[in-house]
Amino acid sequence: MTYWRARSNTLVLLACATLAGAVAARDPAWLDIAIAIVINALVALSVGLTFGQAGILSAAQGSFAAIGAYTTAILTVRLGWSPWLALPVAIALPAGLGHGLARLVTRLAPLAVALATLTLSAIIEIVLRSWDNLTGGYVGLAGIPSVFAGQPIAFYGLAVGMLALAVLAYENLMLSRFGRGLTTIRGDRARAIADGIAVPGLLSAAFALAAAMAGAGGWLYAHYFSYLSPGSLGTELSISVLLMMVVGGARHILGPVAGAVILGVLAQLLPAQEVQGLFYGGALIVILLVARNGLLGLVRREGTL
Repeated sequence: MTYWRARSNTLVLLACATLAGAVAARDPAWLDIAIAIVINALVALSVGLTFGQAGILSAAQGSFAAIGAYTTAILTVRLGWSPWLALPVAIALPAGLGHGLARLVTRLAPLAVALATLTLSAIIEIVLRSWDNLTGGYVGLAGIPSVFAGQPIAFYGLAVGMLALAVLAYENLMLSRFGRGLTTIRGDRARAIADGIAVPGLLSAAFALAAAMAGAGGWLYAHYFSYLSPGSLGTELSISVLLMMVVGGARHILGPVAGAVILGVLAQLLPAQEVQGLFYGGALIVILLVARNGLLGLVRREGTL
């Protein structure tokens, strides 16, 4: 049973993504939407790990994605690196920043942590806009080399593969001593300290892993859309993926992924940006009233993966 549970989320994800890809491949516009949804789902998954499992409310996941995206853009456009060589750096840099940030803020109250990460997000956006020689400033960076140029279905497969690897690592992690420690910390931090759990180190590791996931999402974004500006990723994305997590269910591994799919598809069916904002706000209120554990919480009992 443990063997199946450790991989069930990944199998469900792959099955659903394969079916969705087969349907979306018939229409290039919907294939573009599907790729964007998968990228958002990877960033939303990082929020599920930080808040749903570690209890850390981060408002900086979009900025970690931006760091990953700009890192690979700078390395490939300005220094001529291969996108594949830039991938480990685009993952490692947000992870290192996330680990250092977590060491500073995880001892604070939850609201203070949220404000600290929001402040970091604002600082990163200012740097991206101001450092013209490196980031392109307000103009941004164009000409980022594509991966699988002209083959969006291949890129979709790559994006789904990276999301599946993140889900597989996430679910195996939560069934390990590391995951059980996070569960104890989330439930009662004082008890975790009394049990001898290294709370700051564990939370910092979880935050670093989440930042790495977001960085991978940024790498995918940069090499699919081939253009970056300070408005491409950042605070707006951070808020969006928080909403995706709440809608899908923070305590379930596939909750943020489900939220990304639901809101991503519905956003395409709504006629205007203003209407989308009203819909998102209304959806959040309904979810909090009807399904406090998210939509997956309605069909899966609390505590399951």
